[in-house]
Amino acid sequence: MECQEEKPIIYTMENKPIVTCAGDQGLFTSLYTSLAQQLPREPMEWRRTYGRAPKMIHLEANFVQFKEELLPKEGNKALLTFPFLHIYWTDCCDTEAYKSSVKEDMLRWQNSLRTHSSADWVIIVVETNDTKKKNKTNILPRSSIVDKIRSDFCNKQNDRCVVLSDPLKDSSRSQESWNSLLLKLRTLLLMSFTKNLGRFEDDMRTLREKRTQPGWSFCEYFMVQEELAFVFEMLQQFEDALVQYDELDALFTQYVLNFGAGDTANWLGSFCAPVRSWSGLLLRRPIDMEKRDGIQRGEASLLDLRSYLFSRQCTLLIFLQRPWEVTQRALELLHNCVQELRLLEVSVLEGALDCWVFLSCLEVLHRIEGCCDQAQLAANCSHTVGLWAYATDKLKSLGELCGLVSEKGPTSEDLNRTVDLLAGLGDERPETVNSLQSPYKKLKEALSSVEAFERHYLELSHAAMEMYRAIGRLRSARLVGKSLAEFYMRKGDPEKAETFLQEALKSYVSEGWSLPVTHTRKQIAECQKVLGRTVDYLQTSALLAGDVNLTTEERKHFCQEILTYAGKSGDQSKQLSLSMGVFSQLTRLQFRPATASVHSGAVLQVELTLRCLMPVSVHIQQVAASIHFDLEHAGIHGRSKGAQRQTNPGTVDFNQVSSSAGPPSSSSAGGPSLEMDEIHDRSPSDNSLNSAGVVCKNTHLVMRRHDSNSPPDTPNCVSPPAVTMKEGAQMLKVQDVTLEPGNNSIVFTAPSGQPGTYTLRQLCATVGQVQFVLPHIYPSVQYEVYSQEPQLTVEPLSEPLLAGLPQKVKFTLLTGHYTVKKGDALQLSNTDTMPILPSNSCTASISNPAAEVVGESVLSIQSSEKVTSISLPPTPPYHTLEFQLEVLCIIPSGFDRPPNERLTNGEVRHRPRSYSHPDTPMTAIDQRMSIDCPWSIYSTLLALTFYIPFKTKHSLLSAGNRKYIQVCVQNVSDVNFTLAEVKLTEKQHASLELQSLNTKTKQLLCSKHSVFCLWEVRWKDDLPLCLQCVFSANFSPLNQDVSSFKPFHYQFQLERVTTLYSVRAEILPPVGEQHCRSGLLCGLEVCITRLSEPAEGEMTEESKTDTDGLKTTKLIG
Repeated sequence: MECQEEKPIIYTMENKPIVTCAGDQGLFTSLYTSLAQQLPREPMEWRRTYGRAPKMIHLEANFVQFKEELLPKEGNKALLTFPFLHIYWTDCCDTEAYKSSVKEDMLRWQNSLRTHSSADWVIIVVETNDTKKKNKTNILPRSSIVDKIRSDFCNKQNDRCVVLSDPLKDSSRSQESWNSLLLKLRTLLLMSFTKNLGRFEDDMRTLREKRTQPGWSFCEYFMVQEELAFVFEMLQQFEDALVQYDELDALFTQYVLNFGAGDTANWLGSFCAPVRSWSGLLLRRPIDMEKRDGIQRGEASLLDLRSYLFSRQCTLLIFLQRPWEVTQRALELLHNCVQELRLLEVSVLEGALDCWVFLSCLEVLHRIEGCCDQAQLAANCSHTVGLWAYATDKLKSLGELCGLVSEKGPTSEDLNRTVDLLAGLGDERPETVNSLQSPYKKLKEALSSVEAFERHYLELSHAAMEMYRAIGRLRSARLVGKSLAEFYMRKGDPEKAETFLQEALKSYVSEGWSLPVTHTRKQIAECQKVLGRTVDYLQTSALLAGDVNLTTEERKHFCQEILTYAGKSGDQSKQLSLSMGVFSQLTRLQFRPATASVHSGAVLQVELTLRCLMPVSVHIQQVAASIHFDLEHAGIHGRSKGAQRQTNPGTVDFNQVSSSAGPPSSSSAGGPSLEMDEIHDRSPSDNSLNSAGVVCKNTHLVMRRHDSNSPPDTPNCVSPPAVTMKEGAQMLKVQDVTLEPGNNSIVFTAPSGQPGTYTLRQLCATVGQVQFVLPHIYPSVQYEVYSQEPQLTVEPLSEPLLAGLPQKVKFTLLTGHYTVKKGDALQLSNTDTMPILPSNSCTASISNPAAEVVGESVLSIQSSEKVTSISLPPTPPYHTLEFQLEVLCIIPSGFDRPPNERLTNGEVRHRPRSYSHPDTPMTAIDQRMSIDCPWSIYSTLLALTFYIPFKTKHSLLSAGNRKYIQVCVQNVSDVNFTLAEVKLTEKQHASLELQSLNTKTKQLLCSKHSVFCLWEVRWKDDLPLCLQCVFSANFSPLNQDVSSFKPFHYQFQLERVTTLYSVRAEILPPVGEQHCRSGLLCGLEVCITRLSEPAEGEMTEESKTDTDGLKTTKLIG
């Protein structure tokens, strides 16, 4: 048995619930080992108050000898020294002994418990066979002793008296008795826990609610809630214990924030005392009793409170096997403490906080290394790298403060400051005295000399960078590298510094951090100037001269650096090429004319708008643009497809984010957009489309590999690549230009002598010995110079062209590159089916490429039997000549087959044929004309489509022996006509007479209507078997004079005109009836009479035999 005469020592993992033991101490000592081992074996369900989830816990106990001093006094809130259960042990079985001593001892024990309001107790009666044998004559039955004890002390709580039978024997009865006893002890302990913790939590909650009252102390409340955390930790409920410290952390943080907002608390005054010690966190003890005592006395500083609180959180997190959360919380703690000291306006020696943070970072890292192996540390370096970087940053600050970074070394003032800082560290803690790599030794050594500082600082910096790279946090690695670069610059090593600065600049540029970009570039420029890298320095100076984040004076300084070098006299070998993006930006390009397409020899101007980034005016000796000429895409018919495709081809605006120095970077626009162009393959003979496709014009930009480690090709890049103008290319040049800050306009006259496509590739501005070159003008800009062949087209003035009526057609001549001279004429081959009607005056108009009429001239037209000659007025190249002629398409009459004729060029004239058009009910006729042009040795064939406005059909009608011919004229056009002088003639039989039955001389024929004409056929002798008829009429549009009537002829042939049979039918009533009645069967009599003999070939041999001599046949049915 553990007999403790003094108050138990608080040491977290050794604390156990206190259980006092009274009565027979020798009896308890014999059972202590078994009891202590078996009690925590079985878990118990702990049902807590306020609806919190139940938990399974293993109960342990610290059994101590009962003393009245251990009983809690009023107002004592220490749960760790609180006895949760009181046990009285006895093995008495003698009545006299019970009465004489045991009962009185029990009574004194219970009176003491009752005095201190302790209601959690139990009496254990141990029964053994040895006791029975020893007192065999004087004993009463065991039940009598137990009953007496229950009667005397457990009247209403019989379960408070428990019997343990033969505890030292290995029997089922003994084991059952042990199990019953252990269950009873666990139950009573758990009940006591629940009751006393609930009461304690209520008291603690009440105390917290009084925090707004004067006199309330956070330190007192801290000790109370920590008692609860100790109890949870004692029960191995580490999560609940951690919650208590987190609540204390949050409560204190809120008070500090309120203080910063003006809401002060009196007890915060103790935490505003100046910081005298900055020894860092102490995580190698479960409890830092020194700091805890300071908190209990109300003498702890803010750093002491935070250090103690975090050390307890760290211990619990380690128990919970969450070491990586320790690093996360540590980083937050260190940053928050710095801010809290500022909010509370705590006086701290300069550099003291840096020492505290540095020591704390290393202490946390060493604590984590102590509970994790190397494999775990390597796999979870993402959790620790923040502490490495923070420690590196604080060590750098200490080095700068103590003069360990400068080239000259520390001064006497720096040495005094170092002594003061080391004094605040105090003596090294006993836990780390024997450790060679303790944080205390590292800091002390680093501040002792320049060499030691450099060694430790480089070690930490490289470790942090390697960890950042290992986890893919490149920007953080480059940030550490930038800090390392500043260290090298202070040490006078610009070459190493520039390497790290360039790496950092990559991240800033790609992510668009403008201010860090400016600051880093200034540092790079300083390194480059010291290293004598003229090209790189001038490039960086140009970037800084155009950087709006700098002051005007700074920008002028860097601009003057460029102008000073440019003004130096020297040979061409010393001429430098820099990126134009750092000097000026191409913002807009305009073509004049706006179509960006002109014929060869025409004037084309290109206006560039340059935004000068320099803070002062800069005189440019020459601005030149290189042009790439592509003959394969030369235009031969008009404007280029590129000009047609663009919404506004005459003006191209360049993206201001990516500028015109190259395609947009991946960070700003996700890469360049596709520039697609259509391609068509046409047949050279008839210009028909063979195939079509799409081609990407900027494949070299779209398919370019983007390296994440290389800077984008923009004016914001780290080191713009060396650029030069390509030799041998055509150039646009302008001399002596002064660029003012802001937008400037420069006009070039573009070459247009040779047909083809001209693409602007590069732009160069020359300032003395410096050339600013734009390597790629993006997006692609081009203009087209075309050479157009003369084109002659004929088109109707109105649709559709109607056959049979005079129609006007327009002749359009695009002269192209040909100059129409005086005496040039068009030779049109005349045709009898489409004559060209003479005109008294025919005027031709001449237009320039801008569709402006520049002249008019009367045409001279001369016609002969076969040719119509049209003399053309003189017309310049690339102008348009237009005039109108009147033509007449003769409506074909039908059966005439004139002999073949030949055109003037010797070709056989093809007679037009009518055909049905799918889009109109009118019949179409294609009329072709051959035209000889002065610019070609070949004839031009042109076609016009005319439509016949009428559809005519005929029919032969018979009435007995009389014959009639009917002609139907249908108007299928949209024009109303007047028909006049309708006639029908027969060409072969003069004796035949066609008598007109038409009464009107003129008839109205409306659109989509028909007119029927009728003639009776009369003959003297026999009627001919075949008739050759010609229908003729004059027609004109409605409401026009007589002179506008035009003839219309329709020829047709009638065959088998004679009537062969006469048929007569009659219905007869039945015999005996005079009339046909309903329901009676009547007869039908058909009489067929042959009127003439059929022609040869129409009668078969069989019909001749059977019907010979028969004239009439009756069919009766």
